Amino acid sequence: MIKENQSTSFTPTRAHVFISGKVQGVGYRFSTLEMAVNINVSGWVKNLPDGKVEAVFEGTNQAVEKIINWCYKGPKSAIVNDVTIQYEQPEGLQSFEIHR
Repeated sequence: MIKENQSTSFTPTRAHVFISGKVQGVGYRFSTLEMAVNINVSGWVKNLPDGKVEAVFEGTNQAVEKIINWCYKGPKSAIVNDVTIQYEQPEGLQSFEIHR
């Protein structure tokens, strides 16, 4: 049985995220994939022509917040200037992919 105060951490959450800075050519997408798989987050990540990285994360509220917090840092070589987050209705994604 789930206690009342724990139920929100299991609510499906979807975040659409844009990361700017030195985030291309530093392994950001592959590191995001690794992190997402490790914490059971579904979605996708891709590079944008303007130099940003775009990602969608779906999972429990706790897991999505954890990967968003990681996005502010990224892999060692990244220099993150900004992270923009838009919360959306979850679509029920079942895996995590790198889009090209």
